[in-house]
Amino acid sequence: HGSRGGREESYPGLYYHDNNLASGSLEALIHHLVPTADYYPDRTYIFTFLLSSRLFIRPYELMTKVCHLCMEQQRLIRKIAPKILQLLTEWTETFSYDFRDERMMRSLKELTHRLAIGDEVYRKAVGQMSQGLIRRLTVLSQYEEALVKINATAAERLTAVKAKPQAAIQRDMLSICNDPFTVAQQLTHIELERLSYIGPEEFVQAFVQKDPLDNDKSCFSDHKKASNLEAYVEWFNRLSYLVATEICLPVKKKHRARVVEFFIDVARECFNIGNFNSLMAIISGMNMSPVSRLKKTWSKVKTAKFDILEHQMDPSSNFYNYRTALRGATQRSITANSSREKIVIPFFSLLIKDLYFLNEGCANRLQSGHINFEKFWELAKQVSEFMAWKKVECPFEKDRKILQYLLTAPVFTEDALYLASYESEGPENNMEKDRWKSLRCNRLYTLIYLFRNLTRKE
Repeated sequence: HGSRGGREESYPGLYYHDNNLASGSLEALIHHLVPTADYYPDRTYIFTFLLSSRLFIRPYELMTKVCHLCMEQQRLIRKIAPKILQLLTEWTETFSYDFRDERMMRSLKELTHRLAIGDEVYRKAVGQMSQGLIRRLTVLSQYEEALVKINATAAERLTAVKAKPQAAIQRDMLSICNDPFTVAQQLTHIELERLSYIGPEEFVQAFVQKDPLDNDKSCFSDHKKASNLEAYVEWFNRLSYLVATEICLPVKKKHRARVVEFFIDVARECFNIGNFNSLMAIISGMNMSPVSRLKKTWSKVKTAKFDILEHQMDPSSNFYNYRTALRGATQRSITANSSREKIVIPFFSLLIKDLYFLNEGCANRLQSGHINFEKFWELAKQVSEFMAWKKVECPFEKDRKILQYLLTAPVFTEDALYLASYESEGPENNMEKDRWKSLRCNRLYTLIYLFRNLTRKE
């Protein structure tokens, strides 16, 4: 990747190692991005540079420089117009969110206007590119509004339950759908939708504030820079707490055991689909202390299936088993014919952790002050794998009722989970007794008592 193209010899400041671009000054790397009459940058270079350059220069400043470099070739503008348009198309398609900044949009309009003057073919092509970009940004805004609505509904439902536990007949998952396969499919809908809105740059922007070379702290606050990524992490936490709530709520032991077995089956179906994120969230919910302490409940559960899943997601040797399963799913996805087989939903927190360690483990700049491009090839390789996964269309039918439940059903806080858990199976030791006592003084206690005894249709 980034091997020597037609022209960069003439622009000093790029260094190669085994014919691969290894480092360069920011200036030289920007030149390397801009097409000329006899040169067009390699696609992997475009992705890698657009992804990583934001650690050193804001996207709108980069855009301004690109515009200048294109305009410097004014005499050749007819000749290089298709190449410039191609570069802008790749930028607007892959890093659409950069263009939420009106400064970006201004530069884009100026440059494309120059290209389109007096040329019908380009005017048309520019129009198509702009429409595509506007469409993507509109869809993103609608998604963000939908998320706000879902979170508001969830908050309202929780408030309603707190105000009148008697009135809020708490439905449970099993009364809404008792087929693990269907629930796993609906979880996959949520995962793929949330995944699809994460921009590749969010992985880099999540680390941006940690770069000591970037002394202008304010520059990345114009936008919540990794908000879709954060929304996705919040979903994982919600699912874990939902599973724990569903298990701790039933009054009767055999009902709790049935819920545990149900979610084990859901988790297994998630594994078969390639939905590792929901799988891990369900396991996390079952491993929360308020759930794992319910020994009498667990004694009624056939745990063989759970043990297999736990083994798959075992963190030892840096999640070796999971990484092997993920590689298998990725291979299957690459050769797949149906979108069913294409699904790969990674255990997301681990993906972020990997990228974080890659970022922390290597310097962004070499001692010469040059940008360490070998590091960014590796970063881009990992992010582009993710880019393939997020493009998969969910092949399953949507079930509004189940989706609504998964996204908005009230979930307990950790304290509330402990209380429900002690109510089900009394405290075992002094530490638990003390905790129980302090929780019972709390208004939460009456709440849970009412919640379970008045509303549970056993």
